[in-house]
Formats: sequence, structure tokens, C-alpha cells
Amino acid sequence: MQPEAVIQVLNEPLAQELLHSPDLARLAYNGLDGCPRVIPIGYVWNGGQVIVCTATNAPKVRALATNPKVALTIDTDTQPPHVLLMRGTAEVEVVEGVPSEFLAASKKYIGSEQWQAYEGQVRALYKQMARITIVPEWAKLLDFETKLPIAVERLIAQRDQ
Repeated sequence: MQPEAVIQVLNEPLAQELLHSPDLARLAYNGLDGCPRVIPIGYVWNGGQVIVCTATNAPKVRALATNPKVALTIDTDTQPPHVLLMRGTAEVEVVEGVPSEFLAASKKYIGSEQWQAYEGQVRALYKQMARITIVPEWAKLLDFETKLPIAVERLIAQRDQ
């Protein structure tokens, strides 16, 4: 998919709503044993990249160093569901302390009354973290009303011929 087409999908209002929602993303990657993994994870969107942060000893850190190709999904539990699908390449960087992106992602889930205690615990626990930057190289938006999975679009086209 051309970069301009990816940007066009990600700039659609529904995509922006999902990218800035408090919903967890689901990150898919291949483990070191070759088996696929899908994990829920907090994230932030910086306008061009998805940033996730994790412990430096997390299995995904080693796996992504070996195979940086990932898929990421953000979706709702509404009917019809709204879904943003992305594929891309992850870059892992170990940073000192707690990255601001980790705190921003956490703020979407942690209530203001618990925030100060949570932030203190996080800063005391993590001396380093892995910041994972995902550059979307492919994106598809589904609303199951006007934007459908490609297989359904093909079935409709065949039916209408």
C-alpha cells in the first residue's frame, strides 16, 4: 500500500476516533518459537506512528528484534463494530526511566483519583523501558455499513454481476 493511501485511511474521522480512544489495541507478532501472538496493549498515536511501551524483559521485545513485522487492531464492542486494522514494522528502543508515551497511554485507563499513586509505582518499578514505535505500512478501516471486509465486498460484487 502506498504511504499516501495509508495516511488517507488513518486521517479519516472514524480512524482518528479509534486512534485516540481509550480502547486497548491488539498487537500481533511472531514469537521466537515461530508461533503467532496477539496481546492487548495500551498505545498512543503521535500522528504518524503508534507507540507502545513495555518492560525490557518482555518476550515481545526479543521477538520484535528478530522479526519486526506486526499487525495492530483497534476496535469497538459496539454493533456494528468499528475496526481499524494496521500492519507495519516495529522499531524497539530501550530508554532510561518511563517514557512519556507510556504515561500518556496509561492515563487513558487510570482514573485521576488513582493517577498519582500509579505514576509513583511505575516510576519506582521501571528503571528502563522498551519503547516500540510502529510505522503503519498498510491500513483498513471497517464500519460494517459503508466499509466492509474485502471478502464481503467481493461477494457483493459477484452477486451484483
